[in-house]
Parts: sequence; C-alpha cells; structure tokens
Amino acid sequence: MKVTIKATNLELTPEIKEAIEEKIAPLDKFIPNINMPLEAVVEVARETHHHKKGEIYYAEANIRMPGKIIRSEAREKNIYKAINTVKDELQLLLKKYKKDK
Repeated sequence: MKVTIKATNLELTPEIKEAIEEKIAPLDKFIPNINMPLEAVVEVARETHHHKKGEIYYAEANIRMPGKIIRSEAREKNIYKAINTVKDELQLLLKKYKKDK
C-alpha cells in the first residue's frame, strides 16, 4: 500500500515519517483482494492554539476502498501515540470491512 503523508504545523522528521510508514503500510494484509492500487493518505499536525495545557498532536488516515472510505483520527499529547491510535482503529475497521465482504 502506498502511504502519502501531509504535515501541518509540524516538521515531518524522518522518525515521524518512518513511524507512520511502519504502522500504516502493513495494514494492507487486512484488506481483501482488490484489483486496484490502494493508497493511505495520512495527515499529522500540531494543534496548539486551542489548548491551554500544552501541545496536542493530531493524526488522521483515510484509505479509499471500493464503495467506502476507511477513516480514523486521533488527538493525543504525543504524536507517536496518535499514530498508534489511528493504526489500531484502522486495523479494526479493515477487519470489519474484510468480514463484511
């Protein structure tokens, strides 16, 4: 699966990019046989202007499937925790999608 990453108000360091690719790309094993190239669009961001208790990080991922978009988002105090939360939710949603097919 191809992973496209967008960063907003956050420097996309090699460590963050690697963490996203390591967590999201392997999710294609939960996807049933589909005759189309799949792409996960991942956005990570730092949100600070709305919060009084420090920085809040945001991660969002969208995977376009035939007839459906699998989507997950998370807000956490740590960017890596946000990425893990998104990965866990996507995994559950993809398993459900596969079961329904």
